[in-house]
Amino acid sequence: MKRILLVEDDALLNGTLTYNLASDGYEVTAAQSADAAAKCLDEGTYDLVLLDVNLPGGSGYDLCRRVKPERPETLVIFLTANDRESDQLRGYELGAVDYVTKPFSVAALRRKIQAMFAMLERDGPRGRAYDDGRLFLDFAGRRAELNGAPLALSDLEYRLVELLCAHPNQVLTRGQILDKLWDSRGNFVDEHTLTTTVSRVRGKIEAAGGAYIKTIYGMGYQWMGGEKR
Repeated sequence: MKRILLVEDDALLNGTLTYNLASDGYEVTAAQSADAAAKCLDEGTYDLVLLDVNLPGGSGYDLCRRVKPERPETLVIFLTANDRESDQLRGYELGAVDYVTKPFSVAALRRKIQAMFAMLERDGPRGRAYDDGRLFLDFAGRRAELNGAPLALSDLEYRLVELLCAHPNQVLTRGQILDKLWDSRGNFVDEHTLTTTVSRVRGKIEAAGGAYIKTIYGMGYQWMGGEKR
């Protein structure tokens, strides 16, 4: 069962969302303040955090900063009345997969969440592997094939693709990627190396068609899963 943490200070909206998401089969934990949400995050893990921005006792942005570095696989969707583009970009830069402005349709949000979890089940790496019938990547065994032909990738290229692949359709900022690629042995990856590595990987895995890595200019990169160009 998927676990959702709902952080919303509007009692009516909180109750409505809790009821509807629980009816969809999710285990929902509700919080109405930043402190209550922080306590929930300390005590458990969640597949999705629905997060208001303006909260009693703190900011949703600060909570997102707390979630993503420790649990990058956790999805975050902001629910907020702040509709300025700068606020939305800030949310995406912190690792959110979506930014829903109020007022919104509860039914549409439920469908969005269902589709997001279904996409992760379909496209996410299973057993540290990715296979879409065209591109095959065994991250644990360091083996890759494109249309059945062996594909040579370096260790850094495998680590980059595995990171992107683990967050399908989510924008990962350059900073987030660089932090993850700087390994425990102190092998530092700089901005230029990242740009070069992304370009090199694209040249290899997109040689037979399909767009796998999308550049989000001014932000970072997004794994598209071989969609048609």
